[in-house]
Amino acid sequence: MAENIKKDHQHEHGKHETDHDPNHHSHEGDEDHDHGHGDHDHHDHGDMINDFKKRFYISLILTIPILVLSPMIQDFIGVDWRFPFDQWILFGLSTVVFFYGGWPFLTGAISELKQKNPGMMTLIGLAIFVAYGYSSLVVFGWSGKNFFWELATLIDIMLLGHWIEMRSIMGASNALDELVKLMPNQAHRVKENGDTEDVEVSELDPGDRVLVKPGEKVPVDGVIVEGKSAIDESMVTGESVPVEKNEEDEVIGGAINQEGSLTIEVKNTGDDTYLSQVITLVKEAQESKSKAQNLANRAAKWLFYVALTSGFATLFIWLSLGYDFAVSLERMVTVMVITCPHALGLAAPLVVAVSTSISAKKGLLIRNRTNFEGARNLNAVVFDKTGTLTKGEFGVTDIVPEGSYSEDDVLLWAASAEQNSEHPLAEGVLNKAKEKELQLKEVSDFESMTGKGLKGTVEGKEVFVVSPAYVNERSFNYDKEQFNTLSEKGKTVVFVLVDDELIGMVALADMVRDSAKEAVTKLKEKGIQPMMLTGDNQKVADWVAEQIGIEEVYAEVLPHNKADQIKKIQQKGWKVAMTGDGVNDAPALATADLGIAIGSGTDVAMETADVVLVRSNPLDVVSLMELSKKTYQKMVQNLWWAAGYNIVAIPLAAGALAFAGLILSPAVGAVLMSLSTIIVAINAKLLKA
Repeated sequence: MAENIKKDHQHEHGKHETDHDPNHHSHEGDEDHDHGHGDHDHHDHGDMINDFKKRFYISLILTIPILVLSPMIQDFIGVDWRFPFDQWILFGLSTVVFFYGGWPFLTGAISELKQKNPGMMTLIGLAIFVAYGYSSLVVFGWSGKNFFWELATLIDIMLLGHWIEMRSIMGASNALDELVKLMPNQAHRVKENGDTEDVEVSELDPGDRVLVKPGEKVPVDGVIVEGKSAIDESMVTGESVPVEKNEEDEVIGGAINQEGSLTIEVKNTGDDTYLSQVITLVKEAQESKSKAQNLANRAAKWLFYVALTSGFATLFIWLSLGYDFAVSLERMVTVMVITCPHALGLAAPLVVAVSTSISAKKGLLIRNRTNFEGARNLNAVVFDKTGTLTKGEFGVTDIVPEGSYSEDDVLLWAASAEQNSEHPLAEGVLNKAKEKELQLKEVSDFESMTGKGLKGTVEGKEVFVVSPAYVNERSFNYDKEQFNTLSEKGKTVVFVLVDDELIGMVALADMVRDSAKEAVTKLKEKGIQPMMLTGDNQKVADWVAEQIGIEEVYAEVLPHNKADQIKKIQQKGWKVAMTGDGVNDAPALATADLGIAIGSGTDVAMETADVVLVRSNPLDVVSLMELSKKTYQKMVQNLWWAAGYNIVAIPLAAGALAFAGLILSPAVGAVLMSLSTIIVAINAKLLKA
């Protein structure tokens, strides 16, 4: 089936594979316009970073002779290095920089204009196209000054900004590939004579029978026709406790068979499997995300309109005042080139680089910058339970001894018998014994009783650690009221028998993370509504919610319904973050305004999320929102510094004070531009956690 899914989505992959751009709201790139890679769309993130780095360095090296050969620069520093055909050399070098260094911006501008959504690429594309076109005319005889030096330095700064930005954030999301990896490639198909043969999962058909050994992943959706076992479906469904499965029970592809051997009749293959449907949900959620642009892109969009409007207004005003076309055109070109400030190219990337560095130290991995910027506006945070608010591992919460036995006696006998078991419940019992520093006794004749528990011989006595069903079948007397109280809280209760005498019961539950309660309290203090959304059963969910102070709980929710539930909350006008760790959370993570993955979770969750909490600490959700607010404020400041240059430069370049003999020369414009860029760089460095 994995192969089928691969084939199914490979032809779509160009559309889904993120280019390097963090401006995309979608995790996997709704379109390829932001940085317009053309044939770079299918490169991985590292290739893209190297591509921009190479373009930057080559353009920078070529810029040095361009500056030296530019008449405007020579005039500014008071030298005359002119020689025959020098302008042709200048034209040749600038042409290389324009097409090689400027190519990502030109293709990106075309792509943005096709989408009718101009942004950073269109603004840069306009400035370099106008500068190159006009300067080329001047070389070929048009009267005026060339702007090749402005063209080259603008391309250098923009390439540098994009390189810094790309290097600062994580690259392409491969959520669909990660989902495919969850499925085994091969299965043990059972032949008619009872022998097995290993075949590719893609070769299986409905009705085939496959053998699944203990510890193996279930290769396809199907029905058990022989055997019984405990199946760990937590990765797929969110159910924290391994589910006991018997004949005629359904199993899901991707779940892990823990104990007994199973023969499964194949029910669904290819696109019909549960996991394949989850892939489709993730894909749809990623495609349908609104194509929001980040702050820098929105600023660039307005500057693009300002550049066009002020440029043409300048041309017509100067013409109407009686100036000839050559002079009027030079003014227009100066305005259009100046409207794309160099500082704008670094305003956002430098803040991104600093905030990404701060976030990494805090254990936050930012994958999608646009959604991270939006975290400051969140008013609801939805938490998955298993593995997010809880540790995803069982711990002993209660020990109820019978008769003359103490709690430590019950724990010691249970832990001694369970030493050789790999069941998650056994691990919880053993951890509790270790915490209490109990000296375990030696066990022999250990046997796992599928669906019932286990038994072993300890100090010559037969010890059973078994399920309530086993105890009820044999009519043992125990404190049913106490048992019901524990069960109603969603705890899993096991009974300990020594030589057929019931000595007590042990209750276990998925342990709540210490930081979860504090995180919920802090969110409430900020006026943000915490909620829980889980595939686990209602009792367990309510018990966890009660411990940490969450009032709004949605339990027993299947993956596709998780995404729907997020949509319902969004329809109330709320900005929603989803925090989760499993495959079952992937569609919801992709649907939410901000998807947050717990670092200890599955690769699928991390690949689908906008931010990864490396330390798996729910408290980091609060840190994330605070950093988002500070980063946004710093970005706004930087954009004002970059645009502040425009506010001064555009009217002067347009000749607003020409009547007083004051027209902004390109050289003075360059000084103002440099000053603006330096201020932006210093301001970005002042961002503190």
